[in-house]
Amino acid sequence: MNAQQSQAFEVTTPSDREIVMTRVFNAERARVFRAFTEPELIRRWLLGPDGVSMPLCEVDLRPGGRFHYRWRFDESGAERGLIGTFREVEAPTRIVYREDHDEEGNQGDATVTTTFVEHNGLTTVTMTLVFDSRELRDKAMESGQVEGTRICFDRLANVVLGE
Repeated sequence: MNAQQSQAFEVTTPSDREIVMTRVFNAERARVFRAFTEPELIRRWLLGPDGVSMPLCEVDLRPGGRFHYRWRFDESGAERGLIGTFREVEAPTRIVYREDHDEEGNQGDATVTTTFVEHNGLTTVTMTLVFDSRELRDKAMESGQVEGTRICFDRLANVVLGE
Protein backbone atom coordinates (compact mmCIF):
# COMPACT_ATOMS: atom_id res chain seq x y z
CA MET A 1 0.00 0.00 0.00
CA ASN A 2 1.48 3.34 -0.98
CA ALA A 3 1.06 6.58 0.97
CA GLN A 4 -1.80 7.70 -1.26
CA GLN A 5 -3.75 4.53 -0.51
CA SER A 6 -3.55 5.26 3.19
CA GLN A 7 -5.75 8.34 2.75
CA ALA A 8 -8.96 8.08 4.74
CA PHE A 9 -11.99 6.76 2.92
CA GLU A 10 -15.05 7.83 4.87
CA VAL A 11 -18.54 6.39 4.51
CA THR A 12 -21.70 7.67 6.16
CA THR A 13 -25.42 7.00 5.79
CA PRO A 14 -26.98 10.35 6.75
CA SER A 15 -30.50 9.23 5.87
CA ASP A 16 -32.30 5.98 5.18
CA ARG A 17 -31.81 6.43 1.41
CA GLU A 18 -28.26 7.85 1.25
CA ILE A 19 -24.67 6.68 1.15
CA VAL A 20 -21.97 9.37 1.26
CA MET A 21 -18.38 8.41 0.41
CA THR A 22 -15.48 10.85 0.77
CA ARG A 23 -11.78 10.63 -0.07
CA VAL A 24 -8.94 13.18 -0.38
CA PHE A 25 -6.62 12.88 -3.38
CA ASN A 26 -3.14 14.34 -3.69
CA ALA A 27 -3.86 16.09 -7.00
CA GLU A 28 -5.44 19.27 -8.27
CA ARG A 29 -9.18 19.28 -8.86
CA ALA A 30 -9.04 19.51 -12.67
CA ARG A 31 -6.92 16.36 -12.86
CA VAL A 32 -9.28 14.41 -10.57
CA PHE A 33 -12.33 15.68 -12.48
CA ARG A 34 -10.78 14.49 -15.78
CA ALA A 35 -10.22 11.04 -14.28
CA PHE A 36 -13.95 10.88 -13.48
CA THR A 37 -15.05 11.98 -16.95
CA GLU A 38 -12.60 10.81 -19.65
CA PRO A 39 -13.11 7.20 -20.83
CA GLU A 40 -9.41 6.40 -21.22
CA LEU A 41 -8.85 7.35 -17.57
CA ILE A 42 -12.08 5.84 -16.22
CA ARG A 43 -11.05 2.46 -17.68
CA ARG A 44 -7.90 2.53 -15.54
CA TRP A 45 -9.56 2.92 -12.14
CA LEU A 46 -13.30 2.17 -12.14
CA LEU A 47 -12.82 -1.61 -11.99
CA GLY A 48 -13.55 -2.89 -8.49
CA PRO A 49 -11.53 -5.92 -7.38
CA ASP A 50 -8.64 -7.40 -9.36
CA GLY A 51 -9.68 -9.53 -12.30
CA VAL A 52 -12.22 -7.09 -13.71
CA SER A 53 -11.88 -5.24 -17.02
CA MET A 54 -14.03 -2.58 -18.70
CA PRO A 55 -14.64 -3.45 -22.36
CA LEU A 56 -17.19 -0.64 -22.78
CA CYS A 57 -16.84 2.92 -21.50
CA GLU A 58 -18.86 5.60 -23.28
CA VAL A 59 -19.31 9.12 -21.88
CA ASP A 60 -21.29 12.02 -23.37
CA LEU A 61 -20.44 14.60 -20.71
CA ARG A 62 -23.19 17.23 -20.87
CA PRO A 63 -26.56 17.74 -19.21
CA GLY A 64 -28.84 15.21 -20.88
CA GLY A 65 -25.84 13.22 -22.11
CA ARG A 66 -25.49 9.57 -21.23
CA PHE A 67 -22.82 7.18 -20.09
CA HIS A 68 -22.58 3.42 -20.39
CA TYR A 69 -20.04 1.23 -18.60
CA ARG A 70 -19.73 -2.53 -18.97
CA TRP A 71 -17.46 -4.66 -16.77
CA ARG A 72 -16.20 -8.18 -17.47
CA PHE A 73 -15.19 -10.54 -14.70
CA ASP A 74 -12.14 -12.32 -16.11
CA GLU A 75 -12.52 -15.59 -14.18
CA SER A 76 -16.15 -16.27 -15.07
CA GLY A 77 -16.56 -14.20 -18.20
CA ALA A 78 -19.73 -12.71 -16.68
CA GLU A 79 -20.55 -9.10 -17.48
CA ARG A 80 -22.57 -6.37 -15.83
CA GLY A 81 -23.26 -2.81 -16.78
CA LEU A 82 -24.33 0.61 -15.68
CA ILE A 83 -26.04 3.28 -17.72
CA GLY A 84 -26.83 6.80 -16.69
CA THR A 85 -27.88 10.27 -17.68
CA PHE A 86 -26.04 13.41 -16.65
CA ARG A 87 -28.31 15.98 -15.03
CA GLU A 88 -25.65 18.60 -14.19
CA VAL A 89 -22.05 19.02 -15.29
CA GLU A 90 -20.13 21.91 -13.76
CA ALA A 91 -16.50 21.25 -14.67
CA PRO A 92 -14.41 20.83 -12.57
CA THR A 93 -16.54 21.16 -9.43
CA ARG A 94 -19.65 19.00 -9.68
CA ILE A 95 -21.37 16.19 -11.57
CA VAL A 96 -24.92 14.98 -10.97
CA TYR A 97 -26.26 11.92 -12.76
CA ARG A 98 -28.94 9.29 -12.56
CA GLU A 99 -27.59 5.74 -12.68
CA ASP A 100 -29.54 2.65 -13.66
CA HIS A 101 -28.11 -0.84 -13.82
CA ASP A 102 -28.63 -2.44 -17.19
CA GLU A 103 -29.77 -5.80 -15.87
CA GLU A 104 -32.26 -7.09 -13.33
CA GLY A 105 -31.27 -7.98 -9.80
CA ASN A 106 -28.51 -5.44 -9.25
CA GLN A 107 -28.27 -3.15 -6.23
CA GLY A 108 -30.72 -0.55 -7.44
CA ASP A 109 -30.96 2.82 -9.01
CA ALA A 110 -29.77 6.11 -7.56
CA THR A 111 -29.05 9.76 -8.21
CA VAL A 112 -25.37 10.49 -7.63
CA THR A 113 -23.85 13.88 -6.87
CA THR A 114 -20.06 14.06 -6.96
CA THR A 115 -18.26 17.19 -5.81
CA PHE A 116 -14.59 18.11 -6.18
CA VAL A 117 -13.19 20.63 -3.68
CA GLU A 118 -9.54 21.67 -3.90
CA HIS A 119 -7.51 23.10 -1.03
CA ASN A 120 -3.72 23.49 -1.08
CA GLY A 121 -3.29 21.08 -3.98
CA LEU A 122 -5.46 18.35 -2.43
CA THR A 123 -8.88 17.48 -3.82
CA THR A 124 -11.69 16.16 -1.67
CA VAL A 125 -14.14 14.04 -3.63
CA THR A 126 -17.55 13.50 -2.08
CA MET A 127 -20.02 11.13 -3.72
CA THR A 128 -23.58 11.25 -2.43
CA LEU A 129 -25.81 8.44 -3.64
CA VAL A 130 -29.55 8.88 -3.05
CA PHE A 131 -31.38 5.64 -3.71
CA ASP A 132 -35.03 5.30 -4.67
CA SER A 133 -35.77 3.49 -1.41
CA ARG A 134 -34.20 2.38 1.85
CA GLU A 135 -34.32 -1.21 0.62
CA LEU A 136 -32.24 -0.32 -2.44
CA ARG A 137 -29.75 1.59 -0.26
CA ASP A 138 -29.46 -1.38 2.10
CA LYS A 139 -29.04 -3.77 -0.82
CA ALA A 140 -26.21 -1.60 -2.18
CA MET A 141 -24.52 -1.59 1.23
CA GLU A 142 -24.79 -5.40 1.46
CA SER A 143 -23.57 -5.94 -2.12
CA GLY A 144 -20.03 -4.74 -1.50
CA GLN A 145 -20.51 -1.48 -3.41
CA VAL A 146 -18.79 0.54 -0.68
CA GLU A 147 -15.75 -1.74 -0.55
CA GLY A 148 -15.64 -1.73 -4.34
CA THR A 149 -15.60 2.07 -4.34
CA ARG A 150 -12.74 2.06 -1.81
CA ILE A 151 -10.73 -0.23 -4.10
CA CYS A 152 -11.53 1.97 -7.10
CA PHE A 153 -10.51 5.10 -5.22
CA ASP A 154 -7.16 3.50 -4.36
CA ARG A 155 -6.61 2.93 -8.10
CA LEU A 156 -7.82 6.45 -8.86
CA ALA A 157 -5.19 7.84 -6.46
CA ASN A 158 -2.50 6.29 -8.66
CA VAL A 159 -4.13 7.44 -11.90
CA VAL A 160 -4.25 11.09 -10.81
CA LEU A 161 -0.61 10.89 -9.74
CA GLY A 162 0.24 9.82 -13.29
CA GLU A 163 1.33 6.30 -12.42
